[in-house]
Amino acid sequence: MPSDTTRTILVTGASSGFGALTVRALAGAGHTVYAGIRQTATRNASAVDDLQRYAADYDCDLHAVELDVTSEQSAEAAVSYILAARDRLDVVVHNAGHMATGPAEVFTPAQLAELYDINVLGTQRVNRAALPHLRARGEGLLVWIGSSSTRGGCPPFVGPYFAAKAAMDALAVSYAAEVLRFGIDTAIVVPGAFTSGTNHFVHAGAPADTARAVAYEERYGALLAGLDERLAALIPPDADAAQVADAVVCLVDMPAGTRPLRTHTDPSRDGSEVVSAVADRIRADFFRRAGLADLLTAGSSL
Repeated sequence: MPSDTTRTILVTGASSGFGALTVRALAGAGHTVYAGIRQTATRNASAVDDLQRYAADYDCDLHAVELDVTSEQSAEAAVSYILAARDRLDVVVHNAGHMATGPAEVFTPAQLAELYDINVLGTQRVNRAALPHLRARGEGLLVWIGSSSTRGGCPPFVGPYFAAKAAMDALAVSYAAEVLRFGIDTAIVVPGAFTSGTNHFVHAGAPADTARAVAYEERYGALLAGLDERLAALIPPDADAAQVADAVVCLVDMPAGTRPLRTHTDPSRDGSEVVSAVADRIRADFFRRAGLADLLTAGSSL
């Protein structure tokens, strides 16, 4: 990372939720931040206006950039725009994602493909746009906003989303080793089920096969209707979604090579941190036995 303390950072999916909180927290910490937002001139124009007002009110270096992670051309254009404006990019925060709730069978294959396109392939498009620059500089940081569902409590009827986040987590872990020799760190932030403070649940997608949904409605209707309330009951009243943004700021400000692979922000305590500790320890042990110990820095494994 550069010798100074200011980073140029791209955050995907920054129109709302964790992304909107994160860009403001990073800018407030003194960094130059580009909020990746799709449809900046139409659907999300109000989010861009809010961002610009925030930047003016708090005198921070915060900007919107058009970015649709489902488009390779858009990802390339966003990174090129940042490099043209700043001649550098230090950190990419993979936050863009979409949630869906409902019986897994009732989602069409096309709907699952769409979830994977946003939550998994979107990170790949952005990486392919940004990594040539980071590799050439020999420094950088990839931050992935994951989910405690990957290894912790995993309630039913959120399966397609959980599967996509698990795939993203597996990709992030692989990247951690593969970009390390280029001087690029990897950090995975693992939020729990924050049921307030974002629109994650409110904007969740629903299955399209309504005919099949009838069978599940007969046996699971009450459970489905109360799923949000069940999860919310596990969250302490003082839980704040801004904790996720604060975790990203902390990781960005840490010295290169010292960052933990995972940082958990899970007020519901669904067990993800416990299971991840075991899984990452076993992974580290396997790497050592396979002669890959040099890919396990003090900051990227247990």
